[in-house]
Amino acid sequence: MRRALRLLPLPLGIAICLPAWADEKPMNWGLCPATDTLPAFDEAPPADPVAAANREQLPTDIEGNELTGTSTIPQYQGNVLLKRGDQFMGADTLRMDTETGNYIAEGNVRYSDSSIRMVAERAEGNQETDSHKISDIRYQLVSRRGNGSADSVDLQGSTGQMHHSSYTTCDPSQPIWKLVAPQIDVDNEEGFGTARNAVLRIGKVPVLYAPYFKFPIDDRRMTGLLYPKLSMSGRNGFDYAQPIYFNLAPNYDDTLTPRYMSQRGLMLNNEFRYLYSGGRGQLDTAYMPNDSLRDRDRGTAAFSGYHNIDKHWQARANMAWVSDERYVEDFANRLNGITASNLRSNIGLYGTGRAWTAGIMADEWQLTDYTLTESSLPYSRQPRLFATWDENFGHWFEAGVYAEAVRFTHDDVHYKNGPSLDYSRNGLSKAMPGGSRLDIKPYVSMPLAGASWYITPTLAWRYTAYDLERGLADDIRARQLRAAGIDPATATPEQLRGNTSPSRSMPIASIDMGLFFDRETTLGGKSYLHTLEPRLFYLNTPYRDQSDLPLFDTRAFTFSWGQLFRDSRFTGADRQNDANQLTTALTTRLIRQADGREKLSASIGQITYFEDSQVTVNPGDPVVSESKSAWVADVNWALTDRWTLGTTYQWNPKFRKEDLASVRARYLLPDDGVINLSYRYRGNPTTGQDQLKQADFSFLYPINPRWSIVGRYYYSMLDSKPLEIIGGVQWDSCCLAVRALARRYVKNREGDLNNSFQIEFVLKGLSSVGQDTDRTLRRAILGYNRDDLYLVPPSNIEANDDDYDPNQIP
Repeated sequence: MRRALRLLPLPLGIAICLPAWADEKPMNWGLCPATDTLPAFDEAPPADPVAAANREQLPTDIEGNELTGTSTIPQYQGNVLLKRGDQFMGADTLRMDTETGNYIAEGNVRYSDSSIRMVAERAEGNQETDSHKISDIRYQLVSRRGNGSADSVDLQGSTGQMHHSSYTTCDPSQPIWKLVAPQIDVDNEEGFGTARNAVLRIGKVPVLYAPYFKFPIDDRRMTGLLYPKLSMSGRNGFDYAQPIYFNLAPNYDDTLTPRYMSQRGLMLNNEFRYLYSGGRGQLDTAYMPNDSLRDRDRGTAAFSGYHNIDKHWQARANMAWVSDERYVEDFANRLNGITASNLRSNIGLYGTGRAWTAGIMADEWQLTDYTLTESSLPYSRQPRLFATWDENFGHWFEAGVYAEAVRFTHDDVHYKNGPSLDYSRNGLSKAMPGGSRLDIKPYVSMPLAGASWYITPTLAWRYTAYDLERGLADDIRARQLRAAGIDPATATPEQLRGNTSPSRSMPIASIDMGLFFDRETTLGGKSYLHTLEPRLFYLNTPYRDQSDLPLFDTRAFTFSWGQLFRDSRFTGADRQNDANQLTTALTTRLIRQADGREKLSASIGQITYFEDSQVTVNPGDPVVSESKSAWVADVNWALTDRWTLGTTYQWNPKFRKEDLASVRARYLLPDDGVINLSYRYRGNPTTGQDQLKQADFSFLYPINPRWSIVGRYYYSMLDSKPLEIIGGVQWDSCCLAVRALARRYVKNREGDLNNSFQIEFVLKGLSSVGQDTDRTLRRAILGYNRDDLYLVPPSNIEANDDDYDPNQIP
């Protein structure tokens, strides 16, 4: 028997009240003994997103073994089924009064749709007044893991009240944790629920009690408390932070976080976010009225945002400020553009098109290391205008240009008499004059290529001109005199007077060519593609005396594989080296035919200098007089699908020893475990002295499916001290994970060590309580999450998104 009728609104807010706090981070449910707390109902229709979206417009079909009663009070008996779209309801009996709208469903009441599966003993109410009462409920979420129960639910339109309800993501046979509340009021129209006297239990132990709180039951945000963060460290002592979220509007919100540190005092952090169709932004501030350890007020402010002007142009800003040079060391803030010793703020307008990029920007630097003075800060660019253009002409030629105009400024240098937190130090000060620079580099190339070869001759011309402040020009002149063996104190005024408008103009010619050979081969019964890729790169640039040019943003590149194929040894435009040199390089690869995985890649290369390269960063620095550069070799070898080995090596023929040696080994254990071992050495290529020698060992070792240990030992052999030590244990279950870490690490440039302890409880499907241990472990253990196996560990040095490299061969 079938009859059109509106389906009873049974699922109103039942399943989304308590799990509304659920964490969206993907969880591992592999330890759960059962997938379905409530098995799918055989009579229910299959999940259909289209039917779910249109259910309100669809009629309800009713079936039953027997229909009795009257036309106004029909009674369905025996396997009563109601279906509408993705919704299903079943019961043993269903009685209804078509005149009053009253109904009663009894016996094995069950309901399901695309998001929930539920069983109850009885449901009754009135269709006309939209009031309902459902008794003795058990439910399971379908779209996400979670299950629970309730003694009864009273529904009145868009509002409802749950009595003695519970929620957990654990299997009912092993309820490791459970959130229970004697009463929850639900308002679907407003999108929030109110729980009274809610208790979170882990096992039988109550660990969190909330006499009254509101929480969202859908995607709408609402004002309220977020989960606190707790930690313990030697730097701050007991550290407790309580975020308070304010839902100010649909497109902007604010999070205020009071933070108490037992050794320092109270700090107030605030995060304001906004979003609109053309962009977004975030303002972070923090203020501590009095730091007990530093005996002063402290704080920070940072803004990051962008605005899309049109499809080509975007305005961006990343600005930050801290109250003193030790703020970052003490509070370890994650501020954009920060390094170990400085903080960068920038704002600009950036554009890009099919064949061009352009921008105008300005930046400013702030010192964040109390052991240094402002002389260590880079010059600020106020402003900087840059543009690049590249276009193909016919089938043979490619032409382009790099151009930059920038004004360099610098704060005065304050020399301190002793340890200080203030920029206005009690010592002497000295002005650092600046100037302006114009750098233009047009080029034309003729890229020729075939199936197994390529050759690209390129001709460029670089013109760089300056307008310097008098003080900087005279300083450069004094440096030139000292390099020539003349004491500036004995020089005449004419000799001391520097050139305020120096310039440099020179051609740059290069030829880049290579071949590709490949053959099919078999190793260990598997088919591979073996390649051999020789490459030659010739560079010719005449010598120009550049000793009268300033050093605004230029230094020598660290020698590496990429440096073999650049047309300059220097970053920035203040130096362009002379060259008559040839790079010879060879790369070979083994690529597995079955899946395209690279089994082996090995590269080796060296530069042969036909003439000495005389341009140096500073007058008096040693020139490149060797006939050959260091050998550069890089090898990556996948011994098995679990073992990988990599090494980078530079051999300096002048000192007959290595300039750099790096060895990396990684083994992937079963059950997502990983072991990393690396060694890094770097020597000074000019003096041959050791500069860095470090060993790094890290691991995630699963003892069994539930227990695993994590650790890192990062050691400096030159300093004979550890840089970071981490030891921790992880326990996992179906629905609860606990991570506890002890950490000892270098906290400042003086090498002082700090201790900290972090613990985090992850209630799967709800949230986590404690410190963000996952971020600490991902940074320390490469491969801690398998999705970052081939990534470089996070750095505290941010890349500049407006940088371009005019020294790279097109």
